[in-house]
Amino acid sequence: MTSTLRTGTIKTLTVPLDGRSFSGGLPSFLVRDDVLCWTRREAGLVGFGEIARFTATGPERFLEADIWWRHLVLEADVTDSVDCPGTGPVAFGSFAFSKVSTHRSRLIVPEIVVGVRDGRAWLTQLTFDDGELTEAGALAALDRWLDEDPLDSDPGADPIDAEGDGSDAPAAAVVLAQGNRPGGGSAADLGADVVPKLETGSLSEHDWMAAVTAGVAEIRTGKLEKLVLARDIVATIPEGVNAAEILRQLAVRYRECWTYGVDGLVGSTPEMLIQVEGRTAQARVLAGTLDRRDAEGMDGSPLEFAERVLAGSEKQRHEHEIAIQSLTTQLAPFSEAMNAHSEPFILELPNVWHLASDVKAELTEVEGHVPTCLALINALHPTAAVCGTPTTVAGALIRKLEHMDRGPYAGPVGWLDAAGNGEWGIALRGAVVEAPDTVRLYAGCGIVEGSHPEAELAETWAKFRPMLESLGITS
Repeated sequence: MTSTLRTGTIKTLTVPLDGRSFSGGLPSFLVRDDVLCWTRREAGLVGFGEIARFTATGPERFLEADIWWRHLVLEADVTDSVDCPGTGPVAFGSFAFSKVSTHRSRLIVPEIVVGVRDGRAWLTQLTFDDGELTEAGALAALDRWLDEDPLDSDPGADPIDAEGDGSDAPAAAVVLAQGNRPGGGSAADLGADVVPKLETGSLSEHDWMAAVTAGVAEIRTGKLEKLVLARDIVATIPEGVNAAEILRQLAVRYRECWTYGVDGLVGSTPEMLIQVEGRTAQARVLAGTLDRRDAEGMDGSPLEFAERVLAGSEKQRHEHEIAIQSLTTQLAPFSEAMNAHSEPFILELPNVWHLASDVKAELTEVEGHVPTCLALINALHPTAAVCGTPTTVAGALIRKLEHMDRGPYAGPVGWLDAAGNGEWGIALRGAVVEAPDTVRLYAGCGIVEGSHPEAELAETWAKFRPMLESLGITS
């Protein structure tokens, strides 16, 4: 494990921003490609800058990160006049899916955090400097990050080309109006050579469907019940990738999802791995998917079609039951009470419908204290929803059949604060910005005995759609 950390005690100041007008809510702050982001329904957190970073690989990555964070905030000098989840010291993070991945999991402590929750807004400044923190200084620091020319930013930062200016909401609105092309130009203005290009990733479509067939064959031997297989595609955007525009589009169009941005990982996930507030933990489990395009021309309303096809499918319900059982079994040792939906509900998203269930638990003390977010993640990840069951067998088969390192795809992504609160989704419906003009997209499907390769391939394209559309690519 490694960390970049200035010596000294971390100091934070949190002040309310209530009474200030933010057109568009939190997404109006998504004006830099290097912004740290976690937002849903115009609320959440965004972070600017970086004062500390932790990275790790391997099976102990969650616990090592937990120890680092708790040590960092143990003697923190905190001034907080808002005092709600997400105030005070905060870190954003993303973790590799696999314990054998070479991808470095990370926690990043920003310099500035803007938060919006339940109609309240706040600003937090974080530093290791000895000087006094003031409200005026925090506001000036935020303005500096929003005004700064990204081409003059730290050359050691993430290589994404950032764009954005404006020190307040009206200026942010100007950036929104420019669109996702440098200078605000259209594709026609820039010429035909800027047409985005899509290429297959680690496996061709034919080879990936063969992997699905092989997975089904393994399931039929009785070695496992479910396997989640993912695939990747690579998009080349000649005009350059604008991560801020991607995040804005996802935040506005996928309001029921959690839009995330951490160090070049961007996306909008419908699945909450674990949310902790005090002693209450919640999760949203998804398994079972239907492309909304499949409802075109069908009798009845689209929702009636979804209920008939999804809720009425033995295959889909079986896949969902496996996912729920996986989560509740792993969460039970940390809970003194737990409840889950007896019947899954239909989650409507712009691209697909899902069978979904919400789980709520009251946490119990383990070895004298309530478990932290990262301790829970260490126990819960990977769930059957993104790996399969049994997880050990499924994980080994994933490595054999996918022919790729998932990196942060399907790993935990989110934030945590010093009080133990946090929100961690599963990094789905997302992509990694690999170069100024290159994005690698990921999508996966739950494979059970009744799975058909062609249908699973079509499902991956439905799941790619949010990212493709945010890149200006029609699928």
